Amino acid sequence: MINYLRFAIKMNPFSEYLADILAYELGAIGFESFELQEDGVSAFIQEPDWKGALFSEVIHDVAKLYETQISFKKERIVQQNWNEEWEKHYFKPILVDDVCLIRSSFHTNLPNAKYDIVIDPKMSFGTGHHETTSLMLRWILEEVLVDKAVLDMGCGTAVLAILAKMRGANKVWAVDIDEWCYVNAKENILVNAVDTIQVFQGGAEVVDNEKFDVIFANINLNVLLEYMPQYVACLSKNGILFMSGFYLSDLSHIHDLAIKLGLRQIGYKEKNNWIAVKYCL
Repeated sequence: MINYLRFAIKMNPFSEYLADILAYELGAIGFESFELQEDGVSAFIQEPDWKGALFSEVIHDVAKLYETQISFKKERIVQQNWNEEWEKHYFKPILVDDVCLIRSSFHTNLPNAKYDIVIDPKMSFGTGHHETTSLMLRWILEEVLVDKAVLDMGCGTAVLAILAKMRGANKVWAVDIDEWCYVNAKENILVNAVDTIQVFQGGAEVVDNEKFDVIFANINLNVLLEYMPQYVACLSKNGILFMSGFYLSDLSHIHDLAIKLGLRQIGYKEKNNWIAVKYCL
C-alpha cells in the first residue's frame, strides 16, 4: 500500500477559519484529510502525490493573504502506524442530531444512540468531524431511504454508506479510488454488521450502467465538476444527488452545471461556510 505524509502545520495568529481556508487550498492540490489542532491543522497526502513546489506556494499565499505566520513539520506514516497515530491526534466520538453516534472501537462509556457506528480509520476521510461529513450525515438522517438503491461515491471510511444501510437502504455501493479507503471501508462495514454493502476500488467508471435512487458524493469541487455528468447518468428517474466538499461561495459553479444536466436544487445545509447541497433529477 502507498504510504502517507503528515504535515503538522502551525499558524500564528490562528483561527478555525484560517485552518479551513488552508485545508481548502491544500485539498485542491491533493491533500485528502485534515484534523484540526489547537494551533493549526494536521494535513495528510499520499506520498507520491506530494509536490513540494505546489505545497510551498499554497503556504506562502495563505500566509501572505491572511497575515499569519505558518510553520510545519513533515513526517512519513506507514500503514501499520496509522491507528496509533489517529488515537494520538484526537479522534473523538461525535453525536449527530442526537441520534447518530460516530465512535471508534477504543471509545468506551458512551451514551446510547439510535444509530451507533464504529469507525476505525486508517487514512480514510469520514469520521463525522469535518463539516462536510456531518452535513451529509444530517441529510441521510432526514432522507427516506427504505428499499432505495444508494451510492456512496468517494466513500472514505464508508460512514455514509453504513448509515444509509442502517436507515433501510436496499442496494448500497461504496466506491473510492484510494486503496487505503477501499480496505478500511470493508473493515468498517464488517464491524458494523452491514456486510451486504458492496465496496469497489475505482472512480466513476465503476458505476457505469448502474442505477441509483440516491447518490452521496462528498469529494471536492474539481472532482464534482468533472464527474457530475456520470453521477447524473446513474440516477434513476426522480433520483436524488447530494454533493459536498466545497464552500458556499463555490455553489454557483456546481449549480450552473447541475442545471445544464437537468437537475433542480432542493436545498442545502451550511456549516462554517462548507455546504452539502441536494438536487433532484
